[in-house]
Amino acid sequence: MSPLRRPRVDVAPGERVLAAAGPVAGTRDALYLPTRVPWEQVAAADWDAEQRTLTVTEVGRFGEEQPVHVVALEEAGRLLQLVRERVTASIALQRHVPVRERASVRVLARQAPGRRGELAWFVEYDAALDPADPEVDAVVQAALAVARADIGG
Repeated sequence: MSPLRRPRVDVAPGERVLAAAGPVAGTRDALYLPTRVPWEQVAAADWDAEQRTLTVTEVGRFGEEQPVHVVALEEAGRLLQLVRERVTASIALQRHVPVRERASVRVLARQAPGRRGELAWFVEYDAALDPADPEVDAVVQAALAVARADIGG
């Protein structure tokens, strides 16, 4: 991004655009799609070079559809690098926990990149698992307890 050209995205007061591409911009704290999505709420981001689209999936709750944003961009450039850096920086802990043969959960602790503070805990379930199943819940609760103890939270 040229220092002479301002990005076309309005960001929250106190935030500064670090990278932008078309209607999308990234700051230290969030990705603007144009709605503001804090980095720790970005579950996945995929660039399709052939279609020239950025697909961003937000963290969701089990049983609810995860918000998905698809944005067409002429070029993504530095924005893709920033997305990768910021999302990775938001992951304080990630563990793969087997529940049954060929079925597992992922336990994640996320926080705003560059800030030490309260962690947000997430559990991602394989499609074959029912979170309401007492056996699954017992494994998840034990995994969360160990993860919290290991990270000091």
